[in-house]
Amino acid sequence: MRVGAARAAAVDWVRERARRDPGVQGAFFSGSTVGLPDDAVLAASSDVDVLLVRDGPGPKLGKFRHRGVLVEVSTVGWDELGGPEDVLGSWVFAPFFRTDTVIVDSAGRLAAIRERVSAGYADPVWVRRRCAGVRGRIEAGLRWLDDTAPLHDQVLAWVFPTSVLALLPVVAGLRDPTVRRRYVRAREVLAGHGLADRYPELLATLDGGGVGPGRVRGHLAGLAVTFDEAARVARTRFPFSADVTAAGRPVVVDGGAELIGVGAHREAMFWIVVTYARCHAILAADAPGRERVLRPAFEAAVADLGVGSAVDRRRRADGLLGSLPAWQAVADAVARRAVAGWG
Repeated sequence: MRVGAARAAAVDWVRERARRDPGVQGAFFSGSTVGLPDDAVLAASSDVDVLLVRDGPGPKLGKFRHRGVLVEVSTVGWDELGGPEDVLGSWVFAPFFRTDTVIVDSAGRLAAIRERVSAGYADPVWVRRRCAGVRGRIEAGLRWLDDTAPLHDQVLAWVFPTSVLALLPVVAGLRDPTVRRRYVRAREVLAGHGLADRYPELLATLDGGGVGPGRVRGHLAGLAVTFDEAARVARTRFPFSADVTAAGRPVVVDGGAELIGVGAHREAMFWIVVTYARCHAILAADAPGRERVLRPAFEAAVADLGVGSAVDRRRRADGLLGSLPAWQAVADAVARRAVAGWG
């Protein structure tokens, strides 16, 4: 399916929802399809992400199929989104408004945000502010690791802020940050700005040097078993519950296989380990006996990142924190070139 057709299906769902739910005051596209041309092919493992804007935060509606398209719908409140300059300075939201992503805008507030962001997106002042936000997220996450928490919580607390480093050159390069494929995007940005030699070091902050594709395939196969079990027993609600469902399985399993197939097996380990940890959080809550049985496969995947113990995770976190000034210099170089070439 082409991206344009997929977006049209998502628009159809959103407009129908807005007609039935007056609490929906706006909606816009987010995620990996932002910026793609209509004639681009949407991978079978990809979904179309939409954010609904309400007066206050609402529940994540999750992944579902509409007119044959896998759509993921989340909600955001106006207080979290903020005004035009709040969005312009946000590395999370600004990329979604640099192009026309607005679907519904009953009060005209998203149009004002879109106008301000598109006009100032490449202003060096705002690029630096967004990069500072990325760096702050890394620092805040890695300074406070709780080695008394369950393994799945410890791993999530380490892996997400660690992976945000991949978004530093992406945000500096005025590209859209992605979730599952963030390391692939970072590699593209660094190569595009003559800094491809820095990518191996960046990737090593995730996996310490990595393992071969065969080993990663084994981890993906183990994850598929754990994923199906977690999706089957899930009752407790987590912020990520919508991702561990039958509808979300192709994104994880097929998407991981696609990355491995094109030689990005080390990059695939990011989402494999994230999803493993999320599945074990569900199992620990809803099927603790099965969690214990399946845990060795999760532990093996974590060990292959070189962070099998709390001591290892603390050491790697401290190493990344210490390297941030050097990565800031990389981001500054990317930003100078990206801003000069913008427009």
